Parts: sequence; C-alpha cells; structure tokens
Amino acid sequence: MDLRESAADRAFREEVRSFIAANLPQDLRDKAEKGLRMHVADGQRWHKILAQHGWGAPGWPKEHGGCGWDHSRQYIWEEEMALAGCPPLSPFAVKMVGPVIMGFGNAEQKARFLPPAGNGEHLWCQGYSEPNAGSDLATLRTMAVREGDNYVVNGMKIWNSYGHEADWMFALVRTSSEGKSQEGITVLLIEMKTKGISHRPIITIDGSHILNEIRFDNVVVPLANRIGEEGKGWTYAKFLLGNERALIAQIAQSTKLVKRLKEIGARELSDGQGLIEDADFRAKLAAIEVELEALRVTNQRVLYEAKTGTAGNGGAILKSKGTFISQALSELMLEAVGYYSSPWALEQLETGWNQPPIGPSYAKNAMPLYARQRANTIEGGTEEIQKNVIAKQVLGL
Repeated sequence: MDLRESAADRAFREEVRSFIAANLPQDLRDKAEKGLRMHVADGQRWHKILAQHGWGAPGWPKEHGGCGWDHSRQYIWEEEMALAGCPPLSPFAVKMVGPVIMGFGNAEQKARFLPPAGNGEHLWCQGYSEPNAGSDLATLRTMAVREGDNYVVNGMKIWNSYGHEADWMFALVRTSSEGKSQEGITVLLIEMKTKGISHRPIITIDGSHILNEIRFDNVVVPLANRIGEEGKGWTYAKFLLGNERALIAQIAQSTKLVKRLKEIGARELSDGQGLIEDADFRAKLAAIEVELEALRVTNQRVLYEAKTGTAGNGGAILKSKGTFISQALSELMLEAVGYYSSPWALEQLETGWNQPPIGPSYAKNAMPLYARQRANTIEGGTEEIQKNVIAKQVLGL
C-alpha cells in the first residue's frame, strides 16, 4: 500500500484550497478566526454554497447527485475544510441517512429524499438511543404499530442531536417483540413537524443546546417512509454505525488543533520564552502528534481496504483512538492557555459580544472544548463497546 499522496491528489488539494479561499463568506471566516461558535444555520449556508458548486455530497456517486470522489479525495476535502475553519456540515444527511437510503431505499425514496439531503435543504437528525438503550440499541422500546398504510409510533429517544432544528429524523423503532431483539427493529423516516412529536432540551456542560429528549405520542408515519423490510433495521443500523464511528475519530479537527497549539505555544510564555520551547510541553504535544500520525496512517489503511473491497471494522479502531487523541489535545489546550481558560463567560463565544476580552481570543473556547470532548468516549458507542468490537471482529477473539 503506497501511502504517499499522488500528484492528482495534490492538485485536488490545491483546487479545494482555492475554492475555499474564494467562496467561504468573510463573516464565517471571522467566526472561525475569533473562536466563535458555529451554528446550524452557518453549516447549512456553507452547504448550499458547496452544493451550487457540485460539492454538496462528496461521498455520493454521481448518479445520486454526488461528486463520485474516492475516499482519498473525501479525506483531503474534509482536512482542508477543517484547517480553513469552514463551518462543519451536518453529517446526518450526507454521511449517515443518505448512504442508507441509497443502499436500502426504493426508487421513490431516493428521488424524494436524496436531492434535499445532498444540497443542504433538509436538516436530518438521528433517533437511536433511548433512556434504557444506549450502546445496547437492541433493547430499544419505542414501538411502531402497523395500522393500514401507516405506523403509529410511541416512545422516547434521548441524546438526539439537533432534533429541535431538524426537518427529518431517521429512527430505529420496534415493530415486533418476538424472536431475538435485533430481529424486531425497523428504520422509519419521520418528519419532525408531525403531530405528536415534542422535545425537551438537554443543555450540555459547555452550555450548548444541541442534544434533546424526543417524545412520540401516537405519531403517524406513512408506510412509504419505511426503509427496506420491516424487522431488518438492525442490518441497516450496523451499516450506518460504521460510518458514524469513523466520523467521531475527528482526524481533520485534531490536525487543526495540533497546528493551533503550536501557534499558541509560540505566543504563550514560560520562564521568559515561548511555551513551545518548554521540554515538558513539547514532549506532550509531540507524543500526541505521533499518535495522530499513526491514526492518519490507520485511516489510510481503512480507505485502502474500502477501495479494494477488503474492508474490516476499521470504524471502531478509528473511533476509539481518535476520541482519546481529541481529549488529550483539549486537555493540553487548557495547559497552554493557563488561568485564561477559567472565566466561564459563554456569551463571549457568540457574535455580538461587546465586553472587554478576557485574555487572548484563543483562550475563550478552551474550557468549553475540554468539557465537551469528555463525551467523545461515550457517544457513538462507548469505549467499552468499541473494544469489544475490535476484539471480536478485528482480532478474532
């Protein structure tokens, strides 16, 4: 396996950089440079700009409105997006439900749902976890009872991201309690404005409202919104979870944070010289960077396996190692900015804050980042689950 970037890929990287430089709106660029929070509207706005250029769905085949890029180009695109500070695109449409619809949906569903998902028109959310069914999704209890040409859904989802802003949800529901628990699960596409859906905000430790508790009270969902066969949702869910876990590896975001820490280390002083010259700080950063480079090579191996049709369960490996790296980097960021990370003025992360700055601009997001990254080893499948997956499917134990 040749890990070197080809001449064509280098040219593509330059093309992406030039496009971002010419098309990323200045106000979004300013947000990134000032460390302000990006919101859903920012991501959708950037998504629509990309879609106008034909880059709305990089990983999709051309026949479904995508770019037809291979995994290498997708990775280059994501890395350059992160390094440039572009608003992150919601992964739920393009990287999660989109591939499921392409792989298991019917022709009508593909024509109906894929175009608005690929161009940023529809915002999607995920309905998987429940109060007593987190990493063990097979124990979910949200019921969908067939009544004629509809399902009537009752139950609850929790830790749902952006459900209060989403247009649609792809949800796992139970359509049967007979046999193995995995056999009675079905995937439904649910419009979030449907009567009977309500949500309760869950405010995370960093002060963000991203997560929600979603309730379904006699929610009517057309049979036409079922993906694939009834009771076969577990198969589709496993396909989707592999994509989700690879996403949580955050390789591009961690690469950007390493670069940022080097810049901060050159500005912050320790004993009269740049922190980057401190042996202890340098050793910590270097150790993380080595781990990140190893993860990058692992990612390239996973991409190569996908390209050659020999793919294993690399998503669990990427997720497991990537989350620990992101947490280590957020912790080192706290060390770098010191006591300037302590002020808990979340308003300074929003556009319009007009009070005197509390320390350097790069310090204000350090503590919220650190607090939020604690969840990385839980969401998308806990670390214990990932180790079991790796032991079973990768190591053959």
